[in-house]
Amino acid sequence: MTKQKKYSGVAVPMVTPFTGAGKTDKESVHKLVAHLVAAGTHPFVAGTTGEGPSIPKAEKKVLVAEAVKAAADQGPVYAGISSNCLAESIEEAQAYRDLGAAAIVATMPAYYPADNDAMLRYFTALADRSPLPLMIYNIPATTHLSIPISTVDKLSAHPNIVGFKDSEKGMERIDEATGLWKDRDDFSYFIGWAIQSQYALQRGADGIVPSSGNLVPAVYKSILDASLQGDETSAAKAQQKSDLVSAMYQKDRTLGASLAAFKVMLHAYGLCGPHMLPPLYRVSAEEERGLLTSVRETFGDLITINQIDQ
Repeated sequence: MTKQKKYSGVAVPMVTPFTGAGKTDKESVHKLVAHLVAAGTHPFVAGTTGEGPSIPKAEKKVLVAEAVKAAADQGPVYAGISSNCLAESIEEAQAYRDLGAAAIVATMPAYYPADNDAMLRYFTALADRSPLPLMIYNIPATTHLSIPISTVDKLSAHPNIVGFKDSEKGMERIDEATGLWKDRDDFSYFIGWAIQSQYALQRGADGIVPSSGNLVPAVYKSILDASLQGDETSAAKAQQKSDLVSAMYQKDRTLGASLAAFKVMLHAYGLCGPHMLPPLYRVSAEEERGLLTSVRETFGDLITINQIDQ
């Protein structure tokens, strides 16, 4: 990758800080966004890592508004609008436009099975009516739908569809996507399979979307910068550091359990509290105590954990 497009870089799928009463923790939103922006990364709110499907509509608006305020025009804020109802997604897109979001990110509705024709028709309808640029989001782990690269390529011709975030595993998908879009100025490809960030960037991906970037945004920015400069050694070193952080909360846990564990790790560094929204719940008190201790013992303070030479 030799140049960066309008939609590119490190878009961190931000966790959503909640109070114990299930409300948006505004202070922690500002703290977390400032942490991301200071590292040269951009927040993507109300996505999978942010428990987007579980957040009440009113609280999503609070989240987007506070994230945009905290970013303070230092870069784009992406907002997730995934819903099983097209009309609701369009309403959210309109609201987030007014609140200052730069683009929306949407999955396919997940309740009904969908073939390629349904995918084409749905995203076309959403893009036609969205006041914000649309980024398509593929995550079969939660939607149980896989959007083919060939289908995304057809949708990429739509003037309001600006990119694709793919969280589906498969090296062949990375190779196919980069082969199609790395030289397109009008369409961006983001990889959401964080362990392959370095590989995807070196193949020509425009950006990465790593959950662990909530804690170590500077490490992922290092992967990006080193890849842009063709420095494979430094990129590999940063990738290795990021993988160690990810393993601490992801290994042997389900997606929901890993998100709860990750919030505890962020809590250890004062970035947010450990509270979750149903159907996800906090880890046990014993596991929480262990994580709070082990993350700092393993990685040190917040500055150290964001360095790749440690």
